[in-house]
Amino acid sequence: MKSTIKQKGILLMLLSALLFSAMQVIINITGERVPLMEQVFFRNIVSLVLCFVIIKRHGLSMFGERKYQPWLFMRSGFGLLGLVSLFYAASRAAQADVTILSKLSPFLITLFAFWFLKERIARIQIPSLIIAFGGAFLVANPSFHSNPFPLFLAFLCAIFSSVSYTLLAYFKDKVDGITVIMHFSTFCTVVSLPFFAMNMQLPSMSDFLLLLLMGIFGGFGQIALTYAYRMAPAAEVSIYNYAGILFSMFLGYIILGETVPITSLMGGGLVVLASLLAYRYSRHPVE
Repeated sequence: MKSTIKQKGILLMLLSALLFSAMQVIINITGERVPLMEQVFFRNIVSLVLCFVIIKRHGLSMFGERKYQPWLFMRSGFGLLGLVSLFYAASRAAQADVTILSKLSPFLITLFAFWFLKERIARIQIPSLIIAFGGAFLVANPSFHSNPFPLFLAFLCAIFSSVSYTLLAYFKDKVDGITVIMHFSTFCTVVSLPFFAMNMQLPSMSDFLLLLLMGIFGGFGQIALTYAYRMAPAAEVSIYNYAGILFSMFLGYIILGETVPITSLMGGGLVVLASLLAYRYSRHPVE
């Protein structure tokens, strides 16, 4: 039974990686025309409405119990910082450099889960993470010639996201997943709204539809991510986030016409290998 639930968590993590990769494509398409906080607003307003409907229909708590508010605000705050730092870095530095630095998060999640959640670090996890990161490095092919400040923010994004995702696992059996997302989406919407209003640029109809689509991808990706961390240990399931590298490579080739060099294919193979190793361990633990 536990194995089946864990496998569902893995599938949800893969789905979230796909949806976030699709969202990233739209961010890249609209980035030069739509201000950062306007993107953040649309990224969250759609999931806010979606969660509000689900909560009202099922009679769930809108923002969670008072005793969990400090942790919920910490999750929402770090989540927003991760989102803003990623958007900022992605628009001001080479995408490959930003990608490889932001993909440090699974390593950090493994450490935070060990320290904060008292999760066990299996011997296969560290080699799998190293192999996956090596594959991500080959795919991204970073030069690190970008401006240092955006690269620093990309590194901070990995830290912020790691804290945020570790807290998602903490809320298991404490706060409903939709409530956690509602808290995060409301927090991000309220904080981004004044900046959005001060620097608002009326998007064209095509950009408006893309922003709504970005919000849909981001909203459902957030739901899949949240429940993935509720169904499997954070340290184990986080490695499957590297699948986003493969999805981004495929979508970039199909939609943006980006080339796929042989090093990217080799790196993709390493990511798949690492995921298979982690999956094999999740089914048949070997100490």
